Amino acid sequence: MSGHSKWSTIKRQKGTADIKRGQAFTKLANVITIVVKAGGSGDPGTNPRLRTVLEEAKALNMPKDNIQRAIDRGMGIGKEALEEVVYEGFGPGTVAFYLEGITDNKLRTLQEVKNLFERSGGSLGGSGSTAYMFEKKGEIKIKSQRVKESKSQEEDMLALIDLGVDDVEEEIQHYLVYVESPELNTMSTKITQAGFEVESAEIIMKPSILQKIDDPETIKKVIEFIEKLEDNPDIQKIYDNFGD
Repeated sequence: MSGHSKWSTIKRQKGTADIKRGQAFTKLANVITIVVKAGGSGDPGTNPRLRTVLEEAKALNMPKDNIQRAIDRGMGIGKEALEEVVYEGFGPGTVAFYLEGITDNKLRTLQEVKNLFERSGGSLGGSGSTAYMFEKKGEIKIKSQRVKESKSQEEDMLALIDLGVDDVEEEIQHYLVYVESPELNTMSTKITQAGFEVESAEIIMKPSILQKIDDPETIKKVIEFIEKLEDNPDIQKIYDNFGD
């Protein structure tokens, strides 16, 4: 997640590859349940958010039975109730964190997250303690070469800017395009029509105030802390303002 840190790039490269397969399925199943509940439908044809999540499930080769159970749970079949939660706090090096999660026990997850922050030398904050350091944005990840025609990277980026995106960042074989969150679906369609291949489109919290760290030992502690957060099955998305 212009303001991307070197660690942000590393995080994207590792993705769900270092998360245990079963744990990845559990997290994704919880997302499916919440999306179905929020959209009031288990039909991807009438629930766009569900359609997007199911594409991710397919990419992970998530078993159909797991998917159906998650959909059924979202439709109220079963007793387990899930809730969306947000946590804000400061980790090692005073790096700001904004976490999004899904849990069936808010008190348990709160205590677990609080312990993780404190053991890292940081502290869990209240609502709004770090949110002001992030902006809600639509993030569209696309391949860095057009489908219909071969163009230079500079021409591609200019074409994306001409479409009206807010910002474009270049990564290995990809571009990350940022738009205002309400325009995510519209801009994703426009980008596809312009000949680009969209790999994912989601709402994220993009850091607007960066925390620079030069000390290698502190950087190591930040990375280790993020890995511990990733291991918590209730934490879905981790945003930080660790800058170069």
